[in-house]
Amino acid sequence: MNPAAKLAGRNNARLPPEVNRALFVRNLPFKITTEEIYEVFGKYGPIRQIRVGNASDTRGTAFVIYEDIFDAKNACEHLQGFNILGRYLIVLYYQQNKVTKKMNLQKKEEEIREMKARYGVDDE
Repeated sequence: MNPAAKLAGRNNARLPPEVNRALFVRNLPFKITTEEIYEVFGKYGPIRQIRVGNASDTRGTAFVIYEDIFDAKNACEHLQGFNILGRYLIVLYYQQNKVTKKMNLQKKEEEIREMKARYGVDDE
């Protein structure tokens, strides 16, 4: 198959709605370097950016953003459960709407608490 026909087939492929270029990776060894992550994930296509969590609550996580959505899909499928230094990777598509939805819920709950306090409503 020539490259143009292969590319045309990719453009017509239907992808699930959660598939995107950004992957969220969990369960990374704490000592892994960005270069080592590039080495593992770069085998599936050009990477635009890698962000490794370095705070106490984000250690062992990273965001890997690919140039092409099909490369991200391929990496997600092949690296899910991949063993690195005795740790099995958890690779997910990053979904901003889930994070935003959770933050909005927390904000609404805080507003409700403030209104209850303002109007003297008790939880029973």
